[in-house]
Formats: sequence, structure tokens, C-alpha cells
Amino acid sequence: MRPFARQLRRAVLASSALSMLAFAPTAFAQEEGARSDSGDNEIIVTARRRDERLVDVPIAITAYSGEALEKAGAIDITDVGQTTPNTTLEVSRGSNSTLSAFIRGVGQQDPVSGFEQGVGIYLDDVYLNRPQAAVLDIYDVERIEILRGPQGTLYGRNTIGGAVKYVTKQLPQEFSLKIKGTLGTYDQADLVVTASAPIGDLLRVGGSVARLSRGGFGDNLTTGRENYNKDVWAGRGTVELGGYGAPVLIRISGDYSKDKSDPRGGHRLIPSLLTNAPVLGDVFDSRGGLNDPKQEIEAYGLAMNVTAELSDTVTLRSISAWRKDTSATPIDFDALPGVDIDVPGFYFNEQVSQEFQLLYEGDRLKGLLGFYYLDASGDTLFDVRIFNNLAGLTAFTEADVDTQTFAVFGDFTYDFSEQFSLSVGGRYTWDEREASILRQNYLGGGSPVFGGAGLPFGAPGTNFDGKRSFNKFTPRASLSFKPTPDHNFYASYSQGFKGGGFDPRGVGVNAPAAIPGRPTDDEVAAFLSFRPEKVESYEVGYKGSLMDGAVNVALAAFYADYTDVQIPGSVACTVSGLPSFCGVVSNAGKATFKGVEFEGRARLGEDLATAGDRLTLSTALGYIQADYKEYISNILVGGVNRPTDVSDFREVQNTPKWTASGTIAYSTPIGDGDLSFGTTLSYRSKTYQFEIPNPYIDQKGFALWDASLVYTAPDDRWSIGVFGKNLTNKEYKTSGYTFINVNPVTGVPITTPNGLPTSALGREGTLTAFYGNPRQVFVTGTVKF
Repeated sequence: MRPFARQLRRAVLASSALSMLAFAPTAFAQEEGARSDSGDNEIIVTARRRDERLVDVPIAITAYSGEALEKAGAIDITDVGQTTPNTTLEVSRGSNSTLSAFIRGVGQQDPVSGFEQGVGIYLDDVYLNRPQAAVLDIYDVERIEILRGPQGTLYGRNTIGGAVKYVTKQLPQEFSLKIKGTLGTYDQADLVVTASAPIGDLLRVGGSVARLSRGGFGDNLTTGRENYNKDVWAGRGTVELGGYGAPVLIRISGDYSKDKSDPRGGHRLIPSLLTNAPVLGDVFDSRGGLNDPKQEIEAYGLAMNVTAELSDTVTLRSISAWRKDTSATPIDFDALPGVDIDVPGFYFNEQVSQEFQLLYEGDRLKGLLGFYYLDASGDTLFDVRIFNNLAGLTAFTEADVDTQTFAVFGDFTYDFSEQFSLSVGGRYTWDEREASILRQNYLGGGSPVFGGAGLPFGAPGTNFDGKRSFNKFTPRASLSFKPTPDHNFYASYSQGFKGGGFDPRGVGVNAPAAIPGRPTDDEVAAFLSFRPEKVESYEVGYKGSLMDGAVNVALAAFYADYTDVQIPGSVACTVSGLPSFCGVVSNAGKATFKGVEFEGRARLGEDLATAGDRLTLSTALGYIQADYKEYISNILVGGVNRPTDVSDFREVQNTPKWTASGTIAYSTPIGDGDLSFGTTLSYRSKTYQFEIPNPYIDQKGFALWDASLVYTAPDDRWSIGVFGKNLTNKEYKTSGYTFINVNPVTGVPITTPNGLPTSALGREGTLTAFYGNPRQVFVTGTVKF
């Protein structure tokens, strides 16, 4: 569907959804979660869409309270990935705002339309359909929950690996004003102002404005711009009616962010093969010459969350949202001044969603029934400029992908006794994907969409319109045994489902055809499409509180069968006799994941050096054995492509075998205030950036060390803290680009006599990496009125 028709339909849907909500009798009560109400054990979460003690939930969950995140100096949502077992949350390559998320081996790092996430990201229970603008900065947050394993029953499609829930704070009943400022290395200067006020007994209004800025960790030596800098404006506003004992609470919220940071340029890992430019000495410096379009990411949305207590046992909840984001980004793959592989791109995403939940809480039976609807569009436009291969050769692609999803779901828990309970749930999803893909070659420069002077050359490589529907039932069941209220042994089974679709980078004229070079519409559709992927997961676990709440532990062991695994990728190819860049997406086959996770928190001592002090140790350990059992790739043998199983030579990307962390925290009274010290050491073993191992880009095991020291004044009126991140200044890769020739079976790079890899696309050899943040030290002060 082309943009004008799409916008018209979206406007009608948004209008009808908001009109319906204006008369909805329900409202959403912001859950209080990840809080300690009465001792270390009373941590409340909403993983099953209802308030429950963490120890009672038969799901592997890590919960971070806003207070804990603030004391640790957490900057954005990726920080929690360092201390969560078997979880990877990273900023994706060329921007500060696009998220790559993996949990227990399942995820996705390709941001173009048509490819779905494997980990669901939720902002106040609203699903974010695209990864752009999903790197949420941490401010005004109540808690963050990370749910590991398939969450298809309660959270739906594309939570096949798990879910990350970001929950903002409910407005207080009294006037509140909070000012938080930060100054740090690399010219970091942040300011967050949060205010709220009651208007009468039932109405409250409030909001936050954030200015987040930082200089670059390096420089682009060609454009003169900073590299890895941060230039963000953001805000949230909320109106609440009811709640705090009232049976109905209506919460209307809006958020806005604009990221005007300079484009992040990659660091070349090898000298350029044609111009012999050397490798730069600083990994945060780059030489990419592409600077158009000007990088800018803008995202905004509205939500209406409503909850009404219809009786002592029945609650009705409605979650309605509209969101939109736009991104303009210049991606210089080769990271050189000249044009070897340059990709300017636009991303346009929009979504409307509606969810209804009917919750029941009786003496023995608890649960909910629900309905979910999503209408979303993702439009991606980009050039692939390969000027060094042929004067001014550009492949322009416009991929417009629409998604419509309906689902009905239910989940109930029945307590047979105080010790035994059974939970059973299921979700049926109707998923429709509609794609319109145009690919056109230009000669003499870039496409007109990006201000180029190129002229159309030949017929389109792809001119495709198609639609596919996918239906799936995803059940879940668990059995819990609680010998006492503070101990829970459980076993669970669950399924997950990620939608199929169409490869937006695919080249229709290259589709296998009965008449070579003249594929039919059906042959093109079969070539560009890919099937849904599925996972079946089995888990056993224990959660418990020991020694009068001094020790809390959570242990889980899991096994998962992962089938029809979607492997999106881009490779060098030939289109109509010209060198180019093509999408290659396949349902490669099968994988299995098995592992264990341990999380613990121990109160090591109290009243050690002075009355009222406390020393605690928090630990997390994750192990996963992730293996492809089948990975079918078309290998050219004797001039014929033959399906070949190469699973022995492929790895599961962004899934280190070991993840571990340990945090020691000490707090002590200082006068009427409190002084808190914390230090965290986190470790990740070797990480493969892609399925084909790459000795240049893959990251060996490494550790990061953080520390903080925070003083909080009496009555929490003000605080000041000093924070250090990556104190050993460890250099570590988080992602990259590679277009080098490899053995098609083993993946071993093909090198020249001088030991350098050979180029698969372009003439310079593209092998660039992006790195995690270096050492940062900053001071944060907070004042509350």
C-alpha cells in the first residue's frame, strides 16, 4: 500500500479508536511493581498482567525498581542487559536510538521493515512494533521487568524470546517537583525536570522534560562531526483521573523524543584494499564521508490506559495507543571518504493498537480473558551506492510493509490447595502482512529520493505487491508447588510465534523460474516470502526466600526447540549483470537452546560498622548452549545451487555462552541521611555478531566494572552521587558490517597472499565495527520539592 492511502486509513483508524475510548467505562491503574513492601521478599511484578509477588510467578523474571536504577546510574534501557542472565540489549550500529534485543538466543538485529523483533518491548504495556526509537532513556521510571522465555500467551506475537517492560511512575497525590542534573566526562550535561500537581480530589496532571547531551567519544575525520555523541530532547505528559482507592482510574499519557545526534560511524578493522588507507588508532574515530540525509530520529505517541473495578472480583482494563516515528540516517558501510558502499536511509513507522482485558480474582481461581488488535506500517527507503565498482551505480529500494494482527487470549490459575496450583493459558493470533517492494537501479549518482542525480537504468529489479496470512495458537501451562509461602517450585511449557513476511531487500528478477530470467508473480512471491518461526520451551525452576528474608534466590533450567528459524541477511550479488547488494532471508532450519539461570541476593550483614548499616551481595549467572541442528544454505556446486546443511559451521548470534554479574552494595546512616556505595562486575563470554563466525568482528569474552557513591539527605529531599561506568576503559565490539568473501560452507575468510580478506562488494573491503561506551564518570544531583 502506497503512503497516501496508508495515511488515510491510519487516520480513520486512529479517529475511530479514540472516539470509542472517549466513552469507554474502563481505565488503567498504573501498577505498583518491583517494590519492596515488607521485607526483601515482597517484590511485586505484573508479568502475568496482574499484581503478584515475584516469588509466586512461575516465569523467569528480573525486575529493576526505579530507585535501584537511579542509584546505579543507569543511563538507558541497554544498561539492564549487563546484569540480566542470557540477555543482550545493545544500540544497533549507526544510531543512538535503534535497539537490538536477544533473550535466550532469540532476537533480531536487522531494523528494516518486513523483519520482526524476537523480543517484545513494552512502554506502559504498549507494544513497540519497530526497533527504531526503542532505546528508552531511563528517567521517570517506576520499574523495568525482563521476562525470559516465550511470552506468546499474554504478550502475543514477536515475544518468542521474551519481553522487556518499561513502566513509568504514577502521579503522586500531592504537589511534586523534582530536578535532576548530571555533568560528566565527554561534556555530558543532562537535565530532567519532573512536576505534577493535583487538581481537586480526583484529577492529577504531570510531566517530565529531559535534555540529554554528551560530546562524542571520537570524531569523524572526514566530515568534522563528532562520533558517538548524544543530542536528545524528550518529554512525557500525563493526566490521571481517579485511582488511589477510587474504583476507576483513567490515565492519558503522551511522550515525545527527538534525537539529533550525529551519525555513528564504524571503525575499519582492515586497511582499505584499493586506496590503502590505514586502520585508525582510535576505535571511536571514523572516516566515512556520507553525511546526507542529516541524521534525525523523532518519535511520539499517545496512550489511554484505563482500569475499572466492576466488583470485588472482576476488573476491566483497556490499553489504547497510537505511535509514530521517523528516522533519517546516513550509513557509511565502508567508513571511508569515498563512496564504496554507502547507504542513506529513511524509516517511517506508525501503529494503532487496542487491548481489552477482563480480570477475575476469586479465592481459588484467578486469571484474565483478553482481546488485542494492532494495525502497523513500516516504510523503509534506502540507496545502496557502489560507486567504486561502476561509475555512479545505485540500487534504490522502497519497501512498504503493513501488518494487521488480531488475537484473543486467556490465562487462568487454579489453587488446588495452599501448596499446589495449575496455570493454563492460550492465545490465538490472526496475522496478515502486506508488502509493496520497489527496487530500481540508477546510474550516474544516487536516487532522486536522496537528492542524487542518477538516471533510472533498466527495468526494476523488484516491483512486487503481495499479501500473506499466518494463524497460530500458542499455549502455556505451568504447575507450582509451594511448601511454604516463601518457596516455589515450578515446571512450565510454553510456545512462541514470530510472524512471517517478505524480504524487503529481495530481488524479484533473481527468483528461480521455470523460464530463466522471467519469473512469474507467484515465483517472485515464493522467493521473497519467509515463514513464521516457532519455539517450544520447557522450564523448571525454584524461587525462594531463606534465612528470614536475608537470602533470596531464583533458579531456572530451560530447554527450547526453535524451528523455521528466520535468518535475514545482506550479501553481494549480481542483478541483471551488475554488482549489487541483495537481501537473503531463509527459514534456515532448526536450533536447540538449553541452559540454566541463577539470580541471588544475600544480606551479608547489618550493624557492621555502625548502627543501621547494611551490606548486600547480588549475583546473576546465565549459561546457554545454543546450537543449530539444521541450517540449510544454497551452495553453488558445479554451476548449480544445491541446498546444503552447514549447521556445523554456524553459530547463534548475539548469544554468549556465559553471562555473569556480581554487585556489592553497602549503605550506612550519615547523620539523618544515608550514604550508599555500590560496585558491579559483569562478564560476557565470546559473542558472535552473525551466524557465520568472523574472526575480525566477533567479540572475545570481556568484563565491565562500574561503581557508584550516593548520598541521600534526610526525607529524601536531595541527593548527590558520583558514578563510574566501564572503569577499566575496556574496548569491546557490539556490532558491525562485513562484506568479505568467505568459504560458503565453513565461513572461513578468503584472503590474499598478504593475509588480508578479499572484498565481496565494492573494492575497498567492508569490515567495520561499532564499540560499547568507553570509561565515563559523572556526577548527578537531585532536588525534590
